[in-house]
Amino acid sequence: MISKVYKEDDNRPKLLEDEFRQIGVDFDGVVHACTKGYHDGTIYDDPIEGSYNALLKLSKKYDIVIYSAKARPDRPLVNGMTGIELIWEWLEKNDMKKFIKDVTAIKPRAIFYIDDRAVRFKDWHSCLNQLDLQ
Repeated sequence: MISKVYKEDDNRPKLLEDEFRQIGVDFDGVVHACTKGYHDGTIYDDPIEGSYNALLKLSKKYDIVIYSAKARPDRPLVNGMTGIELIWEWLEKNDMKKFIKDVTAIKPRAIFYIDDRAVRFKDWHSCLNQLDLQ
């Protein structure tokens, strides 16, 4: 249930439509396995198991924006392509393009984020506890 990840009692004003329907999904480590890290800049791995079905289910309720450091404009071209172009090509090759609204290097406005490197924030005490910094 979304209430486990999103504060439904959040009283901040929501001014834009994407703040009601959009979610952010990290690419490397969430959709693309990325077992070698940056390696040579290519997108070389298969999808993480369950990615296709997860994106299918999520896309029925939300607009999905993929975000990735690979999409940063300061990254070198790989085979003449930008990171954004490489990601779109990989999504198409793996039949997932149809689930995605956009690909960006910038953290998008979203209801919630799915990211393999996130630390769940509830309050500073529990956040620092998760990081063994208490």
